[in-house]
Amino acid sequence: MSDADAKGPGSAVPGQGQASVPEALVPAVVNLVNTGPVLLGAYTIAELTAVDAIVDFLETRPSDEVLAEAVRSLAARQLLVAGSAGEQVRVRGDLGIAVAFQQRARMVLDARATGTDPGEPWRILLLPQPERICLVVRIDALGIHEMGLYKLDEALSLLAAWLPRGPRADPDPAVDADGTPASSERSALVTVTRYTTQGSAEIAGASSDLILARHDGRLHVFSRDPDNRAKLAPGPRDGKDVDDTLAGLLT
Repeated sequence: MSDADAKGPGSAVPGQGQASVPEALVPAVVNLVNTGPVLLGAYTIAELTAVDAIVDFLETRPSDEVLAEAVRSLAARQLLVAGSAGEQVRVRGDLGIAVAFQQRARMVLDARATGTDPGEPWRILLLPQPERICLVVRIDALGIHEMGLYKLDEALSLLAAWLPRGPRADPDPAVDADGTPASSERSALVTVTRYTTQGSAEIAGASSDLILARHDGRLHVFSRDPDNRAKLAPGPRDGKDVDDTLAGLLT
């Protein structure tokens, strides 16, 4: 697989910034994804921060000492090498592909679940691409980020299978919208955010939320109250299943 050169201002890696993507990389990878999922490996938060990947979606920044160790680890595995110019670094292999496709995205679906089992991810990120493929990041309790590229429909199906499921409960104003997710068997917050970029930084724009909660065997769906976004309101019963609802959030 091809490499991606990184240029511009940065901190963890000298010269780190927006990736310069080889012209043939994107169509080659898109064609490959159309034949099946392309798995891109698993990385720690520090390793992703070191190459400026999805850092704006992470909750904590590793210490400088941990980042330095991550840079040494990536360099030892030849995933991070000196570029053609003195102030460039090259992110190689599958990690370079993940960085390139993350930087092409202009939308992220961020799903966080409670009530997950050991071995399951607790958080999943979907970053759709214009070619109707999607970079998927699964994050487990140890902070390992498993990355892969999937067709968009496949990514949405994988996400829907992981989210709370069950027979849909009818919208009921009497239901405690704020208390039900906390007392549910399994719940999830799904946030879709559109963003622009400035250098290597993502600037968040408009966002929308969907809350799913399986309570007493039935699936409750909530959204933000348009009059008070700090409160939840029952979602409309529009006849859509979870897959269609997720797809609608990305349109």
